Amino acid sequence: MASVLITGTSKGIGFESALAFAHAGHKVYATMRNPKQAPQLAETAAREKLPITVSAMDVDSDQSVAAGIAAILKDGPIDVLVNNAGVEKAGSVEELPLADFRAIMETNYFGVIRCVQALVPPMRKRRSGCIINISSGAAQTALAGMMVYGMSKAALEMLTRAIVAECSTPRFRCISLRPGIFDTGMQAYARTRDPAEFPSAALFRGFKENGLLKDPADVATKIVEKLVLGPVEHGRCYNHTDL
Repeated sequence: MASVLITGTSKGIGFESALAFAHAGHKVYATMRNPKQAPQLAETAAREKLPITVSAMDVDSDQSVAAGIAAILKDGPIDVLVNNAGVEKAGSVEELPLADFRAIMETNYFGVIRCVQALVPPMRKRRSGCIINISSGAAQTALAGMMVYGMSKAALEMLTRAIVAECSTPRFRCISLRPGIFDTGMQAYARTRDPAEFPSAALFRGFKENGLLKDPADVATKIVEKLVLGPVEHGRCYNHTDL
């Protein structure tokens, strides 16, 4: 069975992916910024006796990522890295302060690079490994009010292609996944905006009203069964509906 490191496991796709991998028998290292503020995963793992180790790791910090991954690697190599940690911010390009641009890129893009730089060298040495980068449909569709978030995910998809170009071995693969729309805090905020100034508000309201929001548990199952174990293409960006 595989040894899996997942970032951003306090909720959503990260939380459900940790459970899905563990239920499938894989050893999971679940990281998050502050485990004390989000004890649900550790409590579930203890109650169900699942092979999940929860630890603190802030992907925004060079030191935190280096120390966190070094501690995990003492137990042995990591076979699968799921870069899930991400932040969202709703607002137009003209209204968001530059600090928000930097914060979003720091987590959604540079945070992934930190983890990749720590784990690709040992994967390359072993000539095997799997990296899954959680992207978004916002990376390919210009949605008013989500442009900054979309920019960070578009950069992430280019990073996936760069890793593929540099690490081409039969037993190594890097994949991006656009999981679909979830009922996140950002989208709850977007639904309250005036569609005249925030056109995406109507889109998000429609998804909510028509029951079209995705289930993180369903996406997590497909990550385990399709992306890690299935015959997927190295370097491809998959939509949730492709799997």
